This record gives sequence, C-alpha cells and structure tokens, in this order.
Amino acid sequence: MADLTTNFIGITSPNPFWLASAPPTDKEYNVRRAFEAGWGGVVWKTLGEAGPPVVNVNGPRYGAIYGADRRLLGLNNIELITDRPLEVNLEEMRRVKRDWPDRALIASLMVPVNEDAWREILHRVEDTGCDGVELNFGCPHGMSERGMGSAVGQVPEYVGQVAHWCKKHSNLPVIVKLTPNITDIRKPAQAAKDGGADAVSLINTINSITSVDLDLFAPEPTIDGRGAHGGYCGPAVKPIALNMVAEIARDPATAGLPISGIGGVTTWRDAAEFMALGAGNVQVCTAAMTYGFKIVQEMISGLSQYMDDKGFTSVDQLVGRAVPNVVNWKDLNLNYVTKARINQDDCIKCGRCYAACEDTSHQAIAMSEDRVFTVKDDECVACNLCVNVCPIEGCITMERMAAGMVDPRTGEVVQDEYANWTTHPNNPGRCAAE
Repeated sequence: MADLTTNFIGITSPNPFWLASAPPTDKEYNVRRAFEAGWGGVVWKTLGEAGPPVVNVNGPRYGAIYGADRRLLGLNNIELITDRPLEVNLEEMRRVKRDWPDRALIASLMVPVNEDAWREILHRVEDTGCDGVELNFGCPHGMSERGMGSAVGQVPEYVGQVAHWCKKHSNLPVIVKLTPNITDIRKPAQAAKDGGADAVSLINTINSITSVDLDLFAPEPTIDGRGAHGGYCGPAVKPIALNMVAEIARDPATAGLPISGIGGVTTWRDAAEFMALGAGNVQVCTAAMTYGFKIVQEMISGLSQYMDDKGFTSVDQLVGRAVPNVVNWKDLNLNYVTKARINQDDCIKCGRCYAACEDTSHQAIAMSEDRVFTVKDDECVACNLCVNVCPIEGCITMERMAAGMVDPRTGEVVQDEYANWTTHPNNPGRCAAE
C-alpha cells in the first residue's frame, strides 16, 4: 500500500490533500468536519487585521458556468476575506490544532503592505500553534482595491519585500500564494524565493465576469441591479494552473522551489497531474463546495491505487516526474509523424469527426454513402481534432508512422532521428547562423 504521508516544507500531513483558504475553511465547525472526513490539512480562510471586521456583501456571492449536463465547471466569487473577528478565528485555530495535531493547519493572511502590520499579525498567529502561514497575494477583487491581494501579487518587489518581513518576524514556514492575473508567473515566484519564502501556492482565482443577466443588463451575481468582477475557480481553470505550476517548476531560477498546486482539483487524477508537474501537494476548494467534504475519500483511494499500480511507495516518487518532458515548442520532435486511425468496430457513425475536419480543419476524413468514415492520409496533418470531438473514447487514435515510410501528405521519407525547429532548414535563425 502506497504511503500518502506528505512532508511539505517541513509540514507533515497524512495525505497531500489540503482544503484551500475559502468558505469551506472559515470556521472551526467546518474544519473539524473536514478533518473527520479525511483531509490532510486546511488553509484557514484568510485573516485580516484586528479591529472592525471586513464587511462582505449580503446578496449573492457566486456566479457559475455549467457544462451541458449542468455539471459545475467554474465559480465566480465576489466574497472577501473572513468577516469574523480576528480573535475569534485565532481561538478556534488553537482548539482545532490542539485536537488534530497530525493535520496541517495553515493560516492565510492579508494585511496592508506595512512591516508593522505583518509583524503584529504574525505574532498573534504563531500563538495558535499553526504549522505555517500562507500570504494571500492573489484575490483579484475587493481587497485588491484596497492595495492588498492581487495588487501585491502583481508587483514582484512587494512580493519579495513582504516575504522577507514574514521570515524576519516569524519562525513559521512561509508560503506565498500567487495571482494568475499577471503576464509571467515566474517573476513573482522568483521574488518570493528571493525574499526567503519557503514555498509558493498557485493559482489563486482569475479575474472574471462569468455571465450577464440580459434582462437586468448587469453582471452576475447581481446585487441590486449591479455586479462586479470576481475571482474564477473550478475545473475550468485547471489547464491554466497546470501551465503556471510547470513554468515555475522547470525554470532554472525557480526550479526546486516547493509548490502547493491549486486550481480545479476535483479528482485524484487532477491531483496526480499537478504533482507530476512539480507540486508537492494540492489544495482544493470548488470540488468540496460542489460535492461536500467526503470527496476527499475518493481522492485518497484513487491516488493510492494509482501509486500502487505504478509501484510508487511515496508521493515523493511522483512529484516532478513530468517536468523534464515539458519543453518549449522549438524543442518538439518534427520527425514524429502520426496519422489518425478510426476503429470501425467502435464507430457509431455520428459524423462528428467528418463535420469537424471537413468544415474547420484539413478535409482529411472521407464519408461513404453508407456513412463509413475513413482517414485520407494524404491530407491528414495529425492535428488530433477528430480524436477530441469523437464521443467514443478510443474510437479514433493517432498512430505513428514507422521510419522509412513515405508520408503521403508531404511525399517525404519519415526519419527516425530526433530533429527540432532549431535545426530545421526553414528556420531563418538556423540559416543565418550558417
């Protein structure tokens, strides 16, 4: 049986599944139920300064994007950080950590870019016995308008400065939560590392308006006839999150910086993909809000079975395994030639592949009078569109042409050796270099 125990920057948890800082971690009641369900850790909903609590809206806080079966694909959220008093949150954290010492408990923090403000809250948070802090530099709405959240995360100098203050005034491990609302995620990651941060977590939510009410002519969720941009999360953001995690993991300047992966993790497979791209653990929000806390049990059993099947005995053997295979386009093998193949036994003759290829791609699929679909190798560029639109998994596949065969589309002999754009004769850079 694979051991899912995770040691992330010195913080041990029984599995790599943490709840992200969000409504599911806003109070003691929620967190205790989460731990009872099996979550390995939680990041407590973001705490602010002492004093009058933050004021959240009293109307709808979420907008949604659905799939054709009304499965939730994404949430747009306009909620701010916790609106409960700081001392109440801190006391609840103390009790939870006392009763669940084997689970990771992280305090998410957001205060103004002022050293005294950070020193003050760090000292108070340390007294709870929590395992670390996560600096929320990601929220794109509400708090960013006050000079916090993504307003900090978008300025690498601020990221590094605050990380430095936190390491200076606390012995707790520091995780910097990065905003995706930036051109190059590597810049703030590098700043966090330079500032002394122990890890980064990403992605936070993406600036968004999910829909518009066409009767009220206002963004949704709508409050008294008006709406505002919010933060987008859920399965729909996973591809963006995976890319950003990979960019940090493979960049020489940030390689080796521990990463907590966030963004659309719904199944064990999602988690495994994040970890293969360099994440040491994952954080979950939307899946828990959609299906409840017990979804973690499916994640645990699925990841454990996968690791057993692979012969992995610890999660460390999974972390980063895909990173060497993430390359720039110029490094892809141009001698790797494939063609689409349709399994006639599996084909249900729906014609999606034909319609997609004929109308929008390369006219590489033929249809007979009795609706038998075949690939025209002399037109097929192996774009994979037919595979992606086919409703039957495995019905259409891409098969590699063997070396020595002639590609009927180009008339060229398929080569066995690796060759990329940097060596291609059509590359003007290569020609200039010669």
